[in-house]
Amino acid sequence: MDAIDRKILAELQEDGRLTLTDLAARVQLSVSPCHRRLRALERSGVISGYRAHLDPHAVGLTFEALVFVTMREATREAITGFESAVAGLEHVVHAQRLFGDPDYLLRVVARDLPHFQRLYDEHLAALPGVQRLSSTLVMKAVVEDRALPL
Repeated sequence: MDAIDRKILAELQEDGRLTLTDLAARVQLSVSPCHRRLRALERSGVISGYRAHLDPHAVGLTFEALVFVTMREATREAITGFESAVAGLEHVVHAQRLFGDPDYLLRVVARDLPHFQRLYDEHLAALPGVQRLSSTLVMKAVVEDRALPL
């Protein structure tokens, strides 16, 4: 990856809807070489996909919580079962496995507090291998979906 590839990535992080012509102009390439580089970045997995960034409040998801998960045991089966189950929960929009205690951090969105309570009681507390859940409410997003520093 060279400086031009980094410019392409930086531009796409700012605006993923750029036309190929506009992208080429911004990185000072003609369209064909820009297209070749873009396809190579996609094929190699550097660009893993494209999607729209939605405002959760605008779609009725006004409540956000961080849920810390401590596992009962750290066996391969427990971890696999837990991670598969978490992947199936659509209201878990971000999940990270951590070193130390707790074992996982989940970012959960919901319509409101009663909705979160139902998600917590019916789904999160029922996840396989969980010993303890601890949650905290998100007051405000200060930095969110920042572009990667290139």
